[in-house]
Amino acid sequence: MNIFYLLSPLLAIIMRFIYGFVGNYGWSIIIFTVLIGFLRFPLAVKQQKSMAKMSVYQPLIAEIQKKYANNRQKQNEELMKLQEEYGYSPTAGCLPMFLNMFVMLGVVGVVAKPLEYIVGVGSDVIASAIEQVNALGLATLNAANYTSQSTLMQLVRGMDMATATSLGFTEAQVNAIQGFDMKFFGVDLAGTPSLAFNMLLIWPLLSIVTMCLLNVITMRASGQEMQGSMKWMPWIMSLMFVWISFTIPVGFSMYYTISNLMMFVQTLITKKMYDPEKMKAQMQAELEAKRAERKKKKAVTVVDKATGETVTREVGEAEMIRLRLEKARAEDAEKYKDERTTPLTNTKEG
Repeated sequence: MNIFYLLSPLLAIIMRFIYGFVGNYGWSIIIFTVLIGFLRFPLAVKQQKSMAKMSVYQPLIAEIQKKYANNRQKQNEELMKLQEEYGYSPTAGCLPMFLNMFVMLGVVGVVAKPLEYIVGVGSDVIASAIEQVNALGLATLNAANYTSQSTLMQLVRGMDMATATSLGFTEAQVNAIQGFDMKFFGVDLAGTPSLAFNMLLIWPLLSIVTMCLLNVITMRASGQEMQGSMKWMPWIMSLMFVWISFTIPVGFSMYYTISNLMMFVQTLITKKMYDPEKMKAQMQAELEAKRAERKKKKAVTVVDKATGETVTREVGEAEMIRLRLEKARAEDAEKYKDERTTPLTNTKEG
């Protein structure tokens, strides 16, 4: 199995279950997409929180990169210190993004193979039927093509029982294929869209419009200024899925459109929960408090070397570290004072 379609079998079980209740492929996709959106909501909250935090750390990172532009080692050390001291994690928001991508690719697998994943026909039977169709000259199908199973289903719908079963399907499978409702408001979701203006073009166009709206609102919600290639990454990823929309049945464009609308609403909600500007002010105050605490002088009890008396002094962070180091050295000297500290000298025997 292709690792990119790892989630396809699991998503297919959910889709098949929903179709068993509603009996229509289009409504099954809508309900499925809304359900996935609700399941994905906690991850969306986590991602928004991570992006809002990054909007606070971004100026600090830029300051470090500028200050140590010619010293890569020192730059990395300071960035590591930033992670340790303030809990900054550059990869915190990656998991939701990658999981969302795997879900989308999983849906691609389900939509591309409805005969296998939703109707439940075995892959060996499908492969045999494709060979029979090619041999009879009914069509030219490639089992590896995203549209082969949908095309095969359309062919079987127009056949009588004897012809369909001669391809290797059982009567129950033929009935299931011919009874599979893939129409949604006059649009055959098994069809593959093209640039020619027809009903199939509606969903791909809607997916492009919703993609643009989602990217704009997501960038604003992040509170970050993307630089270089990162600025174009969301658009490149989205355009990749738009390209996929024109290579597989239109059911995916429908899913992608509904999913974009769901994510658009989720982004508005999560932005209310973790607004970057509010978090920036809050975390900036916390960072300043930590810095002030580190600079604040603390009262310590030390022995005055000149008089030998015990006195209390206020010292800063650097002085505190020096005193601790000095105390540790004194304790070690006291602990090991009776042990030999000079090497034995070699003596020549006459």
